Amino acid sequence: MATQALVSCSCTSVSAKEQFGSAFWGAPSSSSNNPIISGSGYDDAQARCFRRRARAPLPGVRMAISRKKKEETVDRAKQQLEGAYLVAGIKYAGLTVKQFQQLRKSLPQDTTLMVAKNKLIGKAIEGTRWEALKPALTGMNAWLFVHTEEIPAALKPYRTLQKELKLENNDFSGAVFEGRFYSPEEFKALETMPTRADLYSKLLGTLKSPSSNLVGTLQGPARNLVFTLKAYVKKLEEEA
Repeated sequence: MATQALVSCSCTSVSAKEQFGSAFWGAPSSSSNNPIISGSGYDDAQARCFRRRARAPLPGVRMAISRKKKEETVDRAKQQLEGAYLVAGIKYAGLTVKQFQQLRKSLPQDTTLMVAKNKLIGKAIEGTRWEALKPALTGMNAWLFVHTEEIPAALKPYRTLQKELKLENNDFSGAVFEGRFYSPEEFKALETMPTRADLYSKLLGTLKSPSSNLVGTLQGPARNLVFTLKAYVKKLEEEA
């Protein structure tokens, strides 16, 4: 009876192989063909459960694998930080895999969406110009790495998705641009930044404006001089 209760539990600290010997583990899953299971009421599901536990990595191996994955995530984040113009956190709690895929497809080519724990992102930004991002390291975040100067275009796809799905609670958690941290309330400044085309147009207008003023300045005194000379000539003619 005690043995039966032990087998029905899937969370035993001792492996089934240690409890019942290698004969059980090497035997077929069917209880009728297993000399140890036969007649004791063990079913195929319990047998499969024990086999999975025996194949599972040892705790030390699991820790090593987990540590390696964390290190790989930190390395990927560091690679994304290189050459980035802006990094923003997105609160993704409640988003489905399909919605994430939809968002990724709508992002510009030079923008990457990455899901990583705050602690790992914290390690990636440590000692870099991106340390200002620390206030955003709260809650569940996906991270937007923008490698283009077109900041509004990079932020717009998520804002559009947020409105479509009515995700009022899934706002940006913060961003860093040019070394400064932007809170969620300050994102309007980022989303309304002029585009590169707008900047070029403004620059061109600025260059043209001084030229026009210069011409006007040079032409103005010349006209005045002509008028003054004409008036003087007319006066001389009248006196003659």
